Amino acid sequence: MRFAIVGSGAVGGYYGAKLQRAGHDVTLIARGKNLAALREKGMTIESAALGDFHVRPRAEESAGGVLGTEVVLLATKTYDNDTAIPIVKQLLDQGAPGAYVLSLQNGVSSPYALAEAVGEARVMAGPTYVATALVEPGRIVQTGVHRRIAFGEVFNIGSDLSPRAAALHEAFVGADIVSEPHADGRVPLWQKYTYLGPFAAFTGAARLPIGPLWADAGTRESFLSASREMHALAKAEGVTLAKDSIAQLETYIGSLQPDTRSSLLIDLQQGKKIEVEGLLGFAVRLGEKHGVATPIIKALYSVLKPWANGPRQASS
Repeated sequence: MRFAIVGSGAVGGYYGAKLQRAGHDVTLIARGKNLAALREKGMTIESAALGDFHVRPRAEESAGGVLGTEVVLLATKTYDNDTAIPIVKQLLDQGAPGAYVLSLQNGVSSPYALAEAVGEARVMAGPTYVATALVEPGRIVQTGVHRRIAFGEVFNIGSDLSPRAAALHEAFVGADIVSEPHADGRVPLWQKYTYLGPFAAFTGAARLPIGPLWADAGTRESFLSASREMHALAKAEGVTLAKDSIAQLETYIGSLQPDTRSSLLIDLQQGKKIEVEGLLGFAVRLGEKHGVATPIIKALYSVLKPWANGPRQASS
């Protein structure tokens, strides 16, 4: 298949490299030093558990000369959507017949933003579970073995797996990507969101990893209450999650290493922009739309919102 990756950092670059190694035609859309390194020496993936490898995919700064794309993977942060989504649209408009985008972004807001730009029929989405870091331009280090993408249709959902989801599943499996296709892609999106929203909110607001927060009984119960708020939003959106999903979440959080940080906290500590709108602001606005109370998420959103564009904005 012919893939274009928009957002060729730790996540997009990793999956693009896996697909390239499996024989697919991959173009990485990148910029700055990463683009220069990709063009000069290609992409190196280092994984103590899965083995190292090196590939030389095509790398471009823009979508201009990238024609015939079949699948676009969107792997930028949600705060970059104003620049990323027009690139996706151009790739699809000049892509192969039936070309579509698979969003791997955090949260549940990006499918709607994409659909507004490119049409519902050209959008799929799902969460990914992978621990990778772009340690220097053109070099990604993976921790552990997680490399899972759970995905499916998010508009015009049928009772069975769509043909394009089945075809993409085969491509992922052949590239050693753990693939979990769903007839309804909203389910895995919301399953992750009910955990990730509160996880980002609490660790970010406290400027602490999960360990000391989870060890405090009161904070732990507040975290679970925030997850119940997210669960209620999913129900209001017509998404049915497992009845024991909160219990599963509690077990999962309890199994994390105490020093585990959310990506939002990591970005905060590095003085970067944070995904507060995509992860928390969207939930607050969705609650207002449906008349669903989200007091905990709303309070933590208010705490973190001044840091949306980094410390300079917060201090001004």
